[in-house]
Amino acid sequence: MIAHSFHGHPSFGPAGGMHGATYTCDVEFCTSTLHPETNWVIDIGQASSILAKVLSKYNFQNLDELFANSEMTTTEFMCKQIHQDLCEELKKVGSSCDFAGSICVKLWESHKAWASYSNEVVVD
Repeated sequence: MIAHSFHGHPSFGPAGGMHGATYTCDVEFCTSTLHPETNWVIDIGQASSILAKVLSKYNFQNLDELFANSEMTTTEFMCKQIHQDLCEELKKVGSSCDFAGSICVKLWESHKAWASYSNEVVVD
């Protein structure tokens, strides 16, 4: 659950002003090969912990206060931001995670409105 505005931009109509949104977040970890020992893409417990940490930064926050320069915090923008945050967290855990592949972040505003962002992840 977040609050944000689109800073009165006319393209957003009534949503240009301050309003709230409740997202459901799906994250898909994709790879072309399974881990040779465990046959998984990623440890689901570790993935869940990393995702919870990332999402906690935004839950019950006003995105207008978190992002400077009147950033348009569209659902698409937030998908990309969460993807970048996940990549940073994966880099922090390094080889203990042992994930290499891509991540797709999907945010659902409702059953009729959603956005997603996918890109490769390189964990050093």
